[in-house]
Amino acid sequence: MKIDVLTLFPGIFDAPLGVSIVGRARKNNIVEILIHDIRKFSRDKHGKVDDRPYGGGPGMVLKPEPVFEAVESVRKGSAAGCPRERTILMTPQGKVFCEEAAKEFSGEEHLIIICGRYEGVDERVSEGLVTDEISIGDYVISGGELAAMVVIEAVVRLLPGALGDENSTIEESFSSHFLEYPQYTRPVEYRGMKVPEVLCSGNHEEVRKWRRKEALRRTAKRRPDMLEKLELTEEDRKFLICHSEERSDEESQ
Repeated sequence: MKIDVLTLFPGIFDAPLGVSIVGRARKNNIVEILIHDIRKFSRDKHGKVDDRPYGGGPGMVLKPEPVFEAVESVRKGSAAGCPRERTILMTPQGKVFCEEAAKEFSGEEHLIIICGRYEGVDERVSEGLVTDEISIGDYVISGGELAAMVVIEAVVRLLPGALGDENSTIEESFSSHFLEYPQYTRPVEYRGMKVPEVLCSGNHEEVRKWRRKEALRRTAKRRPDMLEKLELTEEDRKFLICHSEERSDEESQ
């Protein structure tokens, strides 16, 4: 896979994309990530890439020309090796990013990610270039760079060979539409808090059942909205009913 990132602040990406899973994936040629400075495509001698919005209002808007020309330059340079692409604009107005989107993007050959800045990006960028508008949540940050890093991390870790254990992504939170069960390691007891006995029992079937129930319990408590997406067994439904009754009893006490 190839990922091209268009940004006004290329230096932001140096450290995060050089370490951990993404760094190893780049080193092992699993993914190629290139960072491009949008200012280099400015038509202004001072490198100006923004201007006041038509119709008035606060802030500045990222101009269309440098973004269009930056994307076209990337496409021209990648045409031979990456015939298919997705062009993503990071914007708080976009569709909220999720695991399903990460899986979809991980199946592409080429991603182009545009990092929005200022008050926004000229609408013609969305109309003429972008295939996807993506947000990482219902809040505002200074620009799309941090959001782009989140997308890159989520996508790269799904690529074959990116993780040491290919099963790691299977049981993680959101991969199966519910939160992951609690995790423990040594020591067995720490400051009066003990690891559940079932995890030390060596009984794999009982461990599996415990993890399933704890994942359901955690999801019901922290993200009940996710339960609608779950494929529940009859045993799961009975457990959730009992769990709901237990919570009601606790709240009434």
